[in-house]
This record gives sequence, C-alpha cells and structure tokens, in this order.
Amino acid sequence: MKFSSNPLALSIPDAAFESWLRDSGYLEILDHHSSSTTTTTTTTTAAASSNTPTTASITGGFFVSLFSRILTLLSLFTLNPLSKLTTDDFSGQTPCWTRAFFGDCGSYSFPSGNDQARLRVHENVKRYARNYASLFILFCACTLYQMPLALIGLISSLALWDIFKFCSDRWGLDLYPAIRQVLVRTAQCATVVILVCLNVQMALFYALGVSYAVMILHASFRKLTPAEQPSRRR
Repeated sequence: MKFSSNPLALSIPDAAFESWLRDSGYLEILDHHSSSTTTTTTTTTAAASSNTPTTASITGGFFVSLFSRILTLLSLFTLNPLSKLTTDDFSGQTPCWTRAFFGDCGSYSFPSGNDQARLRVHENVKRYARNYASLFILFCACTLYQMPLALIGLISSLALWDIFKFCSDRWGLDLYPAIRQVLVRTAQCATVVILVCLNVQMALFYALGVSYAVMILHASFRKLTPAEQPSRRR
C-alpha cells in the first residue's frame, strides 16, 4: 500500500502543505516531491500511450521531452539568482567544497520544471554564495593570467588611485575642494582610458560570464539537501 506524498492529505490541501514546507525550511522535501510528481506523471502518460506504440509517437514524445528540457534550461537565464541574497549569506563559513558543494553523482538531477529550477537556484545560491564568489575570483585570476595587458591595466588603475590618495593626503587637497574635484575627474578619465585601451572590461566580462553560467547550472542541477545536518552524538 502506497502512501500519498502529503501525509496530511486528508486534512490539509497540497498547496497549504507545500507552503508550510517552504516556511519551515524543509525545501529538500519539496524538491523531492516535485521530482516524484513529475516522474509519476511521466510514467502514467507513458503507460497510457503504450497500448498502441508507433514510431511517430515515440519520436514525438522524444522531441517533446527534449523541447521541454531546452525550455527549462533557457528559463534559467531569465531568473535573477541574486534577488534573495543578503549580506548574512557572505558572513558565515564557506560550505565544504567536496561534501556540500560538489557532492556525489546522486546529488544532481535535471530539474523537472521551471518551478523546481527556480526553487533550486534561489536556495542553492544563498547556501553556496561564498563558494560562487570564490569561483568568480578564480575565473577572474585565470582570465587576467591569459590576458597580461588587462592585468597590467588593472594594476595601473589601482596604482593611479593609490598615488592620488597619497598626494591628496600629502598636499592637503581637502582644504581645496575645487582643485581636488578637478583632479578626481582627471583620475577617473585616465582610469577609463586605461581600462578600455588594455581590455580590462573584456577580461571582467569573460570572468563574470563564465562564473554566472557555472553558478546557474550548478544551482539548478544540484539537489536540495537539509540546510542543517544533524550533529553526531558523542
């Protein structure tokens, strides 16, 4: 005898039960429930159409499934994964890279639909915010290593502002706000020229694009796990 995925189905509707799971933090149960529901629906549809199997129906079902997955992947790039981030997400400890962030092969699955993909992205981005930030720094360093002129431009722009700060403190430019404002505008223009001429913006764009794609794909394919693992008793 199989029980319903909602153990309180006789007294609480599924919508209210899912809302309670969200508010209580049991998102991994909601994620598993979405996958199970989609699997059950797919199995039922396949069993209903298996009475008269034809080459056209099999081919049509394959293309429908492929088109659905493509739409799910495209919908990932319409999300705003950073909308629910707060400063507290970066203040905690970095989750373990091997056990928590990467996991094993069973920790990944294709999202069953847009709702599940959206749920995974928003929750995983909050959980692994520090990991994704570290990956962005790594990709940025690799990109600058491959583009030495961009690295020189970035270092030059930083050195320019350090020199400006040193001269401002030494000459007391705070007493002459008009002169200081002119020098600030001049330094800004010089910084823009350096960044554009040495393709620093392209290096940052490449690093940001790669890290964003990795973040979206990892967050959507990574299954939700309990936020707080039970502590072991001594």
